[in-house]
Amino acid sequence: MNGLIGKKIGMTSIFDASGKNIACTVIEAQPNVVTQVKTNETDGYDSVQLGYGEAKVKNTSKALQGHFEKAGSTPKQKAVEFRNYPLDKKLGEEVVLTEIFAEGDKVSAVGTSKGKGFQGVVKRHHFNGVGQSTHGQHNRLRAPGSVGASAWPSRVFKGVRMAGRMGNERVKTKNLKIVKLLPEMNLILIQGSLHQSFITKKNPEKI
Repeated sequence: MNGLIGKKIGMTSIFDASGKNIACTVIEAQPNVVTQVKTNETDGYDSVQLGYGEAKVKNTSKALQGHFEKAGSTPKQKAVEFRNYPLDKKLGEEVVLTEIFAEGDKVSAVGTSKGKGFQGVVKRHHFNGVGQSTHGQHNRLRAPGSVGASAWPSRVFKGVRMAGRMGNERVKTKNLKIVKLLPEMNLILIQGSLHQSFITKKNPEKI
């Protein structure tokens, strides 16, 4: 599985050859460092761990400091493992975006969605609320309604949709098109809107 770790830094728009304005997400994909290489002989499967972003030494545990030192690298903010990585990279080597991606490629992006806090059922689960504003309806417009029977089963079933924390979840978006690459600035322009920070991967149908 091809891939790189990147970070969303904003949005912009560009014009294509036909003059159509395309909204794009700008992802900064600095060179990723190979921080660990696993092989089928030693670990039972093949994979490569990539590190991205600089982390302060004082905020890195001793175990992780030793892990990164073994790769001859400084502490990294994020490390992600990619199984069956097609590039033959050794410990401590860098992976740049032009080795992985090209303009027009379709990719999948994985990241963390924005946290929305504690939200009600209308916003969180798209409940319609009470349609009638008369005939005895009072102060129930955005309420969840019944969550279960009383006599039997005398409990609330698992999975009943209720108010609660919304967002701040791992989200994958598939079949996104790379509109433009700016390798001198380590930037990838992907069509459409994405979430906060991302790992971009090639061959979305395989992940």
